Amino acid sequence: MIEDLGPPPAFSIVLPTDSLSFKTETLLLKQVLSNLIGNAIKYHDRPDGRITIMVRSEGNMVEFSIADDGPGISPDYHDKIFGVFQTVEARDQVESTGIGLSIVKKVVESQGGQVWVRSALGQGATFTFTWPI
Repeated sequence: MIEDLGPPPAFSIVLPTDSLSFKTETLLLKQVLSNLIGNAIKYHDRPDGRITIMVRSEGNMVEFSIADDGPGISPDYHDKIFGVFQTVEARDQVESTGIGLSIVKKVVESQGGQVWVRSALGQGATFTFTWPI
């Protein structure tokens, strides 16, 4: 799946070391992960970026986090980025429809989970979501 997202050759993607097995809607989960990892690649400001994917069990939920060392997102935009047609970058700078994160939010919430971001300018971003087991 990650190879299909086309990370630059110098990009480092760190996968979870612990495995976790559960039954779920695989297609929907892949859609969410692809979107978040793809965004971390697309909006990174360097060709040698690093993305770390973490997963852990939280009761009857699994918590996934996708953390990058990119340019970060101002807290002013944290709520707005999950809206339809919302982008942080001007559309003439980065090709974007502005619907990816709204789809992530809709899919995650339709499965009974939540999604949020922790980020500050210049400090990368971590998108975390919960997914039912």
